[in-house]
Amino acid sequence: MDGTRPALRLFVLHHAGGSHLLYRHWPAELPDTWDVTLLDAPGHGLLLDQPQIADAGRLADHLLRLIGPELTDGPYALFGHSMGALLAYEITRRAVDRDLPLPVWIGVSARTAPQVAGPKNRYHQLPDAELRTRLKQLGGTPDAVFDDPDLWALFEPVIRADLRLVETWRPDPGTGPLPVALSAYAGGADHSASPARMTGWEEHTEHFLGLRVFDGGHFYFQDDPGPLLRQIERDATTALAAAGAMHTS
Repeated sequence: MDGTRPALRLFVLHHAGGSHLLYRHWPAELPDTWDVTLLDAPGHGLLLDQPQIADAGRLADHLLRLIGPELTDGPYALFGHSMGALLAYEITRRAVDRDLPLPVWIGVSARTAPQVAGPKNRYHQLPDAELRTRLKQLGGTPDAVFDDPDLWALFEPVIRADLRLVETWRPDPGTGPLPVALSAYAGGADHSASPARMTGWEEHTEHFLGLRVFDGGHFYFQDDPGPLLRQIERDATTALAAAGAMHTS
């Protein structure tokens, strides 16, 4: 990017126990007119030395404050994978409630739609061996973390705290659909956030752009993010054009 204002600012929110690293090649593969920012939650990635925030609402508040100065400088969008999708929803919910500039689009990936009852899974309480098995089934965690006892000792509490955040989170009852364009993305073989369980996102937005299903499991884009990134580009561009048309009408 040169000194001109980007056509879109896209903020990418990572999964539980993860960081920006899985998404590090995305900025180069998305339009060069976009400003793509990969966010790390405290206690993750480049912020590993900061205290972790283990409550979804407080973490959403923190991230909203972090990106706040950029929200008034042109259109922006949010994409979140798994835990990141939950945070994208919570950040947008707060922007609506606080009368802040709204994203033109949010993308939610591999995260079932908000339900007041919430999930019954308690993976954050699993014994060590069962947790490791579960994480290996999901993918997304480097083998080195499992193979190196020191790395596992470092990341296990981070992973458990993130899983607890996800599994204990509940949406505020009675909230209406978001006045923001939304796309949902799923892996066809993802058993934790199956396409069937992600169709509920349509009820949480006034402008549903569709559920996009890709080959693969929970981390369907890990080996080849190209198909997902092309769809993100199409969906965000569609939403951006619609927002521009509304402002000029």
